[in-house]
Amino acid sequence: MYAAAIIAGRMTVMDDTRMALVWPASGVAVVWFCAQRGSRARWVDVAALITIAWAGNAVTGSGLALGGMLAGANLVMAVVFVGLLSRFRPALWGAGGTRRLSNPWELGSLLGIAVVAAAAGAVIGLTGLWLITGHVPAVVYADWMARHVTGMFVIGTAGLWLGATAASFPARPHSWRGWWHTIDRALRAMPARRVGEYLAVVLLSAGAYLIGFVYDGGLPLGLPLIVVTVWAALRLSTTFVVLQNLALGSAAVWFTLNGEGPLAAIADPLLRALVAQLFVVLIATVGLLLALGRDERATLLAELATQKEQAAQHGALMNAIVDSMADGLSVIDADGRITLLNPAGVRMLGPATTVGDVQPRLCHLDGTPIAAVDLPSARAGRGESTDPVDLLVRDADGHDTRVFRVTATPLTDGHGARGAIVLYHDVTAERRHRDQLADFAGVVAHDLQSPLTVVEGWTEVAAESLDAAPAHPAIDRSRDGLTRVTHAATRMRGLINDLLAYTSTRDADLAPAPVDLTELVRDLTAARTDAAVTAGQPVPQVVLDPLDPVHADAGAVRQLLDNLIGNAVKYTAPGVTPCLTVTSTRQDGDVRVTIADNGIGIPAGQHEAIFDNFHRAHPTTGYAGTGLGLAICHRIVARHGGTITADDNPGGGSRFTFTLPATEQPAARAEITPPLALPKTAAPAGSIRRFPRPARTAAMSPSTRAEARSLAA
Repeated sequence: MYAAAIIAGRMTVMDDTRMALVWPASGVAVVWFCAQRGSRARWVDVAALITIAWAGNAVTGSGLALGGMLAGANLVMAVVFVGLLSRFRPALWGAGGTRRLSNPWELGSLLGIAVVAAAAGAVIGLTGLWLITGHVPAVVYADWMARHVTGMFVIGTAGLWLGATAASFPARPHSWRGWWHTIDRALRAMPARRVGEYLAVVLLSAGAYLIGFVYDGGLPLGLPLIVVTVWAALRLSTTFVVLQNLALGSAAVWFTLNGEGPLAAIADPLLRALVAQLFVVLIATVGLLLALGRDERATLLAELATQKEQAAQHGALMNAIVDSMADGLSVIDADGRITLLNPAGVRMLGPATTVGDVQPRLCHLDGTPIAAVDLPSARAGRGESTDPVDLLVRDADGHDTRVFRVTATPLTDGHGARGAIVLYHDVTAERRHRDQLADFAGVVAHDLQSPLTVVEGWTEVAAESLDAAPAHPAIDRSRDGLTRVTHAATRMRGLINDLLAYTSTRDADLAPAPVDLTELVRDLTAARTDAAVTAGQPVPQVVLDPLDPVHADAGAVRQLLDNLIGNAVKYTAPGVTPCLTVTSTRQDGDVRVTIADNGIGIPAGQHEAIFDNFHRAHPTTGYAGTGLGLAICHRIVARHGGTITADDNPGGGSRFTFTLPATEQPAARAEITPPLALPKTAAPAGSIRRFPRPARTAAMSPSTRAEARSLAA
């Protein structure tokens, strides 16, 4: 094909010039090198191209010198074209990928690459012509560029398109039989109307070019010939448009060479060749631009339809998920309108349309109404970070009260307005069950005091009797058994005391008053020091800065600090002197207290779980405990409206931080009430019922009741 293209190009050399009207060899060379891009023997292609081009030009009258220069120019153009194509369009077939042209931008890049490659070849080809003839007019340079740009662009584009099409055939892609079967199936599947349209375009194209070039009657009918190209580009396949461009371009060149048509009327042969090349490029560019633009639009519409279908499926799935949720879900816009409320939300809140429809039925756990600006949705709408909060919710007629855990998350729409997603979880049964368990634990703890006292008393009596008995192996075994019973009873009493303390921190009324934390910590550390000296253990070292006073219940705060300091002393490695640092800072009307130690620390991932009931961070290390101490601390701080956290001490050990109200705001923080004990039956509208703890003490002995009252106090 390359040799035939060389001969065909040399046959179109115009009289009195050394320039050919067309040069299809440059386009064939580009397709050749693209098809052989992955070959390991590229030097064979290079040698074959130079040999064929040199021989073809020399035999057809260019001579050995000029033929060699033109052969080198053809090689340079092909190499530059393939190199630039691989650099800028690596996904296309022939450039390292497998894809065909898909949009007008890629077509424009091919035209630009062809121009650069033709300019690179002109440096060699026109230099050789100048050395032989002594001069090269500007029109010759323009003709060179037009001729080679046309060859590389028209034939190169067709080769790249057809090559990618052939490579994509599924059945035996490199077999002519497989290609023919694929084409045959496509033709058989084509509707009859489309086949008729193809035939009509072919016949009209032939007729239009015969009229425009042969039977024109001397009229300039060249430009109207673009109509058939536009028709094909808008209606038929891009492969047909590529083949039509080759056929119509060849027809225009053939008629011009034979002196037919409006282009042949141009007297200057170089100008005639230039205009002919521009006409061919115009036909090819218009056809491919329209066809590729149509293909790109069809691809985008198909992708849009697919995305629309996927979005519809995703939306249906999300609606099904939201509707099947057991928790209530609402979406609130920036204006307070409820734009989405799932069926569970309708059951829980009623058919509300705005936040104002729900707010009058919401209140804090102590029964006080909640302001509109304090609603979780309002805080989330302002961009504030919100934690889940428990709220009382009355039904529409006010006869039933339930507790919902409300979680609000900010939601920003596409215009920058901020709304909120609010989730409602009914925790009424959970809180009632928890309260019942706490009541049960408190009652059981009281009831166990009496038998435990009896066990401890008789154990002590038995131990004293054994001490007075003569030495005997059985006596030693009995004494060891009594020691184990005593230790078990001690652990049991510690658990009972913790259960009583845990219950009292929930139920006991708080009496907020100014508390001097500095004196309180000094008193507690002095007691720990005395205990360590008595037990022969290392005396704790405490670094105590002056602490800010707080407004809280003195007994509860004492228990809070005693638990934290006791843990810091207890959870210290053997042989290590406990070192504590107690500091405080003021922050937004609260006092932030930090207790840092040098103990064994908190295992990773348990810094929040340690505040849960009965959670022990070190259950197998020999440190005694019930897992209620930190739960008691958490409850005390929470009842005062503060927070408590635990993290690692940078110097080793643990660091606990809690907040309590400062003394400057006694009026604002004085009304601290215990949590609501949920009603087990419907309460009258506007009322909040509290059930007392089960009165099991009536069945206790007088001494046990006295001891229980003492422990509770």
